[in-house]
Amino acid sequence: MREANFTQLCNTTTLLVANDSYPGPEIRASRGDTIFVNVHNQGNYSFTIHWHGVKQPRNPWSDGPEFITQCPIQPGANFTYEVILSDEIGTLWWHAHSDWTRGSIHGALVILPAENETYPFPTPDFEQTIILESWFNRDYKQIIDQTLASGLLPPEPDAYAINGHLGDTTGCPNDTLFRMQVQYGNTYLLRIVNAAMNEEKFFAIMNHTLTVVARDASYVQMFTSDYILISPGQTMDVLVVANQNVGQYYMATRPFSDGSAPPVDYITTGVFDYINSMGGLNASFITLPAENDTNAANNFTSQLRNANVTQNPPLDVPADDEINTRVYIAIAGNTLPCDPSQCVQGFRLAASMNNVSFALPRIDILQAYYNMSISGVFTEDFPLNPPELYDFTGDLTSLNTAAVQGTRVVMLNYGDGVEIVLQATQTGPGGSHPIHLHGFSFYWVGTGSGNFNNQTDPTTYNLVDPPLINTVHVPGRSWVALRFFANNPGVWFMHCHFDRHASWGMDAVFIVRNGTTTETSILPPPPGMPTCPSS
Repeated sequence: MREANFTQLCNTTTLLVANDSYPGPEIRASRGDTIFVNVHNQGNYSFTIHWHGVKQPRNPWSDGPEFITQCPIQPGANFTYEVILSDEIGTLWWHAHSDWTRGSIHGALVILPAENETYPFPTPDFEQTIILESWFNRDYKQIIDQTLASGLLPPEPDAYAINGHLGDTTGCPNDTLFRMQVQYGNTYLLRIVNAAMNEEKFFAIMNHTLTVVARDASYVQMFTSDYILISPGQTMDVLVVANQNVGQYYMATRPFSDGSAPPVDYITTGVFDYINSMGGLNASFITLPAENDTNAANNFTSQLRNANVTQNPPLDVPADDEINTRVYIAIAGNTLPCDPSQCVQGFRLAASMNNVSFALPRIDILQAYYNMSISGVFTEDFPLNPPELYDFTGDLTSLNTAAVQGTRVVMLNYGDGVEIVLQATQTGPGGSHPIHLHGFSFYWVGTGSGNFNNQTDPTTYNLVDPPLINTVHVPGRSWVALRFFANNPGVWFMHCHFDRHASWGMDAVFIVRNGTTTETSILPPPPGMPTCPSS
């Protein structure tokens, strides 16, 4: 990793990137493989790398979130990650997990079927990775450093990108279109990653039908749609057949928002380009749902169901009588006091889970937990319910939005059946949140509008074929319910994948205690773990 110059929007920007490329290199492996990745920091900033959606069984040491499971890799240093694949299949991704550096350090992680394993659909003729990104004409770390210092909102992106290309709608003649060349009659597997910083995305290919086959490296019951909705952190495998008249067809993406502070509504373009086509692109042909089309968003996500195929792990949804721990989390926008001489308003914008705005420690939590001799890094008292019950989805203009800071964790016993209900609130701008849990895939068993009712809403759960995912879209003014067994010992981060919210404290940590055997306990730390600057 080192700095490199990129010219976009008729402007040259210096970014910290992997192998001099934006996006970074694609890593390909087979299901069940173990990958060793030696990361050399030749840049100006420290950082870590996270393997998004990889469960890393018993191996939190290589999960990657800064000051959660490791100290950052300092400039001039290196660290080898051991990425242990298990039952994941399809598309995941990797990205930096320090400050906002993931904006320029990210790439796809493609997990192919194991030997003698097939796809649960006819083998596609070709495949193409598509990474949706946010583009800033500034250094990503400087953006978040200045934002946190001011206490204000971060700036909007200057553009969005598809595989590093800004398309033909930016007004700069030097900006380029991503072109995917296709042959009439062939079927293509699209591996789509939303690597945007703070934007959920609609995506479509004009005049072509998309068939969704997987989400977050787990197969789903196939369904067709003219568009997809994909949140930051999520991955999606989609089939498309080149079956239209030979020509050039726009692929296009735009943000989705159901909050009161939507992101800038740029449409970003690429080309689905048939071999021997004669051209004929026309921007007036681009059709996508409107940025605030909640019906389109909900209609798409409601179709996701777990596929009953041998290539998926056997369905293992905790039953009602197997739930040992229930956590009800209100996710909110908040404020925290600050010195008026240091921030503009006398307070700074913040975010929270159950009114706790997560405070990042300066020694990683995993080290403190594993060694037991390091105290004062975290406390084991994250509230399992909101400290105050109110009308979460109503008019909250008069609500006191002050939060408390803390590094508070949820403790789980190995094998516990866990239910987490995530409640969106109307504090701040409200709207939806993509929530990601490290170390696990979970079953998304329920969703509903309004405030969660623990007596009636569980009767609506889907315990038959819920999708198995790692990043869930929590719609605005709504709730979602997740279930999983805590069968992976370690320290695991949960956070909003809108990076402004994660930076403001919309995070929590789950620690799964060791089981009673070596095989159910955390692996010992590898040699060469990075050390914290203060340790």
